[in-house]
Amino acid sequence: MRNKIKRFADNAARENIIEPGKELYEQIKGCWNERYFEKDQPITVELACGKGDYTIGLARRFPDRNFIGVDIKGSRIWYGSTTAEEEQLRNVAFLRTQILLIENFFAENELSELWITFPDPRPRDKDIRRRLTHSRYLKMYQKILKDGGIFHLKTDDLPFFDFTMEMLQSFPIRNLTQTTDLYQSPLLEEHFGIQTTYEKRWLKEGKKINYLRCEMLKS
Repeated sequence: MRNKIKRFADNAARENIIEPGKELYEQIKGCWNERYFEKDQPITVELACGKGDYTIGLARRFPDRNFIGVDIKGSRIWYGSTTAEEEQLRNVAFLRTQILLIENFFAENELSELWITFPDPRPRDKDIRRRLTHSRYLKMYQKILKDGGIFHLKTDDLPFFDFTMEMLQSFPIRNLTQTTDLYQSPLLEEHFGIQTTYEKRWLKEGKKINYLRCEMLKS
């Protein structure tokens, strides 16, 4: 508990975390490149980012892009925020909010790319609408992504992966690429060796990693 309280205090003092109680939290929508980032660059968002493994990994590799990790758990994003501060990564931010409220923080066409890495698959039927690739979420992603913006999903859960593929059939997309065994696929080269905490765990247990990428269109 003491560590969590300290992390929350750190978060409140950090510029790279946008959370309730801070001025930018209410004003950042549509203004990320103008109000937060030092450079006007394409924006990539990682949803349900946890400790921000992917956000940080991509930001290191692509200094010519801006990256935002989104998660409701402040004690998780503290880790990514800490790494960004230690490495002086100026192209990284973290947003603490529920993903269901994502349209409150990003304007239409503001994002170039969106990642979802190992989300809770919500396997119970009564939780279908809470799955982060349910159509109600995909509609929001379609809106905040630019026309042709790239959507990525990585998951160890094959039923969830199949569910996502089914949901995407109702949306205008192009250049869909997918695999149910990423580590035996040429697509692995596109992941730059970045692994989340969960990904490392699932690989150690011998699970296969499912991955898809597509461009989301407006119509």
